[in-house]
Amino acid sequence: MPDNFWLSDAQWAAIAPHLPMVHTGPVRQDDRRIISGILHRLREGCRWRALPAEYGPYTTVFNRYNRWSKRGLWQDIFAALAGCAEPPSVMMIDSTAVRAHRAASGANVWPAPSASSFRDLI
Repeated sequence: MPDNFWLSDAQWAAIAPHLPMVHTGPVRQDDRRIISGILHRLREGCRWRALPAEYGPYTTVFNRYNRWSKRGLWQDIFAALAGCAEPPSVMMIDSTAVRAHRAASGANVWPAPSASSFRDLI
């Protein structure tokens, strides 16, 4: 599918040294496919169950993300990805999620006390 995210060769070369090479248990699934699935899920904000089948079983993708999160590996991986990225050609801000309080526009929430009322108190 054209909407799926796949790591480029340059991105893969940047993060490959940060991946753990020693593992126990069954043979690991293709790291590039699983990591691409994790990044797709983080980019799209979809549920783990909604991952496209091209990334493999969603349980495998989730378990890899969860285990590596507990080990703190994602900070190094994301730093490596950010270091090899080119600046984006287009940047956008979605202002529909930015909310301000009604008083932020300068409207009075309640009447401000006048100077004469302060003199009466003194």
